[in-house]
Amino acid sequence: MATESSSKTAVYAALFGNVLVAVTKIGAAAWTGSSAMTSEAVHSLVDTTNEILLLYGYRRASRSPDESHPLGYGRELYFWSFIVALLIFALGAGVSLYQGILHVAAPEPIESPIVSFVVLGLSFLFEGGSWLVALRRFSSDGQRFGYYQAFVRSKDPPAFMVLLEDSAALVGIAIAAAATAAAVWLRQPVWDGIGSIMIGILLAIVSIGLARESKSLLIGEPADPELARSVLDIARRSPGVLRANGLLTVQLSPVEVVAALSIEFADDKRADDIERCVVSIETEIRKRHPSVAALFIKPQTDARYRAVRARRYG
Repeated sequence: MATESSSKTAVYAALFGNVLVAVTKIGAAAWTGSSAMTSEAVHSLVDTTNEILLLYGYRRASRSPDESHPLGYGRELYFWSFIVALLIFALGAGVSLYQGILHVAAPEPIESPIVSFVVLGLSFLFEGGSWLVALRRFSSDGQRFGYYQAFVRSKDPPAFMVLLEDSAALVGIAIAAAATAAAVWLRQPVWDGIGSIMIGILLAIVSIGLARESKSLLIGEPADPELARSVLDIARRSPGVLRANGLLTVQLSPVEVVAALSIEFADDKRADDIERCVVSIETEIRKRHPSVAALFIKPQTDARYRAVRARRYG
């Protein structure tokens, strides 16, 4: 639950920062007529909407299991994370590319460029504060596995989404500032449109990466390998267990896992002995790993387990 709480904090920080940034960028875009600034304003509006959708996803995912959803609603968070990735692509990248192409085809001078620079500077400060909060949430995994591997391994989309969104926002602000400077100082307004196109390409790349990871979680990824190893170790050390054949896990949400365990019990164990052994294993696993929301234990010989696995995976 601490992980979920820290991720929510990062989302709230991003929402607050994006609201401030969006308001300032919209005003600057209307004042200056800059294509790059308009793209950045759209970018911030999309990011604001995204944080609201992620918070809505948290709320929907927190509902208790019921008869229609016996394993709960945890995957709603993964669904809304996927929608966020699509919005970044469709709205953020699409509008930026459209604006850029229009201004490249018909360049117009930027009015009051100093306003753009002031707003971009303020936006960098606001986004930077949100980025630091998101980085702090993600830094432990990043330092442990490397940031790319931490991104791939993560089961918590809002954690890496906010970090990548804010990183893209900071790079986008730098692009907008450079494009504005080139358009003004070189007296070539076409650079304003080029900056908008570059921002669109940046958002498209980020959205594709986010969509890929969110889709993988939505379809069903296994739990962290360390959890799987620990569960198997608990089973192997339990009295009456001859062999822990294998474990199947599926991530339901950032803090919920379903696990199915195949165990071969000693031949001399009676049905009531096996039942007591199963209860003992379940108790120990839930004590060590509260994230295991549902645990299924199947008595099965090693030979049978291998045959079923070979038939399933080839």
